[in-house]
Amino acid sequence: MTTDIQKDVVYFARTDFRNTNRLFGIKRKDRRQHMYVVGKTGTGKTALLNNTIIQDIANGEGVCVIDPHGELVEGLLDKIPAEREKDVIYFNPADPDHHIGFNILELPDPRYKHLVASGLMGIFTKIWAGVWSARMEYIMNNAVLALLENPGSTLLGINRILVDKDFRQKIISNVKDPVIRAFWVNEYEQWKDQFRNEAIAPIQNKVGQFLSTAMIRNIVGQEKSTIDIFEIMNGRKILLVNVSKGRVGEDNSALLGAMLITKVQLAAMERVRVPEEERKDFYLYVDEFQNFATDSFAGILSEARKYRLNLIVAHQYIGQLITSASDKVSTKVRDAVFGNVGTMIVFRIGAADAEFLESEFEPEFVIQDMVNLPNYCVYLKLMVDGITCRPFSAKTLAPFRVMGSQEIAEHIVEMSRKLYAKPREFVEEQISRWSGMFGEQTAPSANLKLYPAICSSCGKSAEVPFEPAKGRPVYCSECLSKIQAGKLEPVSGKGKAAKKADEEFARDLADLGIEFEFKKPPAKRLEEIPKSAIRKRISLSSLAQSERRKLRGAAVAVLITTPEGIPLIKDPKKPPPNYWKLPGGRSAGEETAEEAAIREIEEEIGVSLKADDLEVIYENDKGNHILMFFEARLPKLPLLKKEGGKGEEVGVFSPEQILSLPDFFPNHLNIVKDYLSAAGDIKPSMAGTSTKLGASRAEPSGQEEHRVKADIDELRQAISESLKKAAEGK
Repeated sequence: MTTDIQKDVVYFARTDFRNTNRLFGIKRKDRRQHMYVVGKTGTGKTALLNNTIIQDIANGEGVCVIDPHGELVEGLLDKIPAEREKDVIYFNPADPDHHIGFNILELPDPRYKHLVASGLMGIFTKIWAGVWSARMEYIMNNAVLALLENPGSTLLGINRILVDKDFRQKIISNVKDPVIRAFWVNEYEQWKDQFRNEAIAPIQNKVGQFLSTAMIRNIVGQEKSTIDIFEIMNGRKILLVNVSKGRVGEDNSALLGAMLITKVQLAAMERVRVPEEERKDFYLYVDEFQNFATDSFAGILSEARKYRLNLIVAHQYIGQLITSASDKVSTKVRDAVFGNVGTMIVFRIGAADAEFLESEFEPEFVIQDMVNLPNYCVYLKLMVDGITCRPFSAKTLAPFRVMGSQEIAEHIVEMSRKLYAKPREFVEEQISRWSGMFGEQTAPSANLKLYPAICSSCGKSAEVPFEPAKGRPVYCSECLSKIQAGKLEPVSGKGKAAKKADEEFARDLADLGIEFEFKKPPAKRLEEIPKSAIRKRISLSSLAQSERRKLRGAAVAVLITTPEGIPLIKDPKKPPPNYWKLPGGRSAGEETAEEAAIREIEEEIGVSLKADDLEVIYENDKGNHILMFFEARLPKLPLLKKEGGKGEEVGVFSPEQILSLPDFFPNHLNIVKDYLSAAGDIKPSMAGTSTKLGASRAEPSGQEEHRVKADIDELRQAISESLKKAAEGK
């Protein structure tokens, strides 16, 4: 048989009937009827999921994996081919310093607000089944629906709308639904305090427990989600969700996972505006899915097919699919699973489950067969060309031997943080401002260091007990008092005063070549670079000794030009992190900028320069002689370090390649443009050359494209070899 990988087939087992080994899988169109996997712990469910996910990733499919243990998604990180690195969103709520924004109340379309409310009620009913009551649901449903009519609301508003009258009135003023409005105005406000306190106490308790955990609050409390599930599905991206119970808690894991599934359902339903033939298949894997299986999950199973949302769910025993709340037992999820799933895979199960499934698998298999299955052996009913075949036995494939490394996993996590997460300090400040938790003003301590600032509201000079940061509003004492009293709205966006404050703060740092807007420059051709507005270049030897002394304490960067290319470094720690930059650094003590440049170049890339090599120095944008950019022309590229002294990546690029780098530090990019634009200067003879040193997973250029292709081919080859061995019975 052939072992060529077919992109429309995912292989997961081989038949073992009469000792024949026939490799088989499931076609793309049959996966749209969903796959259901059940079996005791340790029987091989996770290995089966792992193999199918790896094949989907290698085939360029869109994938979401929700894992309540964390081991499955963590094991996938180092198996991502370089071609798909930027497709990965790693959602790890336990990350202490970087938080992805996930606002369940952020609506793609106002028509879906009742679906969101219904989904949340189903989640709360399941998670808090022991204390859930009809009155709790009544109040909670009205609270959620009211918040949904106010854009920017988050789950943090649930408790606040119950106890904060001013906040409640502000929310109600925007509610257009007469029934919801009538509840808050004519009913809730009329309740006596004692009755109201008794009614809302359970809600405050449960919601408060969920939101009191800082890592959860910093995720669901962001007004704007940083991930777009609709875009993830249509862009065929890879969403890996690590809601490990051991790290975030059992209830928090279940709540976050169920909310994500609700969002996936809404994103799938948005596809109604996309022609059916243009809808791209998206695969949702849910391990231990009973943790997230609410009654609304039944709706996903029955409707997802038409939206090309294909589910693969796995758990341990069927009793987990029976939900209960307020002494009512619901088999809705169980019935939806067995009524809608096209492919059913059964590992070893208990007697009760075997008795239930016997009607599905008889006469081929009976109870005794299902309770005595060895590990990695299955009985299954496979969907083939839209028809469910008779049950048969098979042995699942051994885990694919795909080589990975911790370095690759860490790189992908860091890239995901960079693209989709926000720093903890920023998020907490935003939430604190929303909550109205401004600190009481006290007389400054004699030992307290004060920093000059510009008030973001009135534009006056002020002193504050913290170092101003760009984008963070700063207020004088008068404006702060007005904000606390509710007489003045906090500044949002960039007003004139706020921009002025940013400019004042940024001035000195700009002198050192540090900029704050790290927008990735678009790729440009050489002929598009203007040959005007070139920065003034000054020969180092032309500077008077008194002027050269001004260079002490300056930051330095060196543009080293060689026929082979321009050396760059990428530091994962120094700001801005993970941007390619010219090598350099800050001078130390009485060291001159020339001395600092020579030392930094030696430390970072291993090149020994002399003062005579530093031919040209650039003025900065201020036009003064606080100078930092040197140019050194070398006849050939010396032997470079493979890694900088502090773990930096080292690479050599042609000027054309630098202009096309999506992650080149913009401030240094201007220097390279000046170099290329200088009329009558060096004619670049290095086009098309690129030597990457120590850069394990970086982008660009022809050589890199070949390496990336080799990487995805390597993954497919590993899968192919595993399939070949399976077909041969090894």
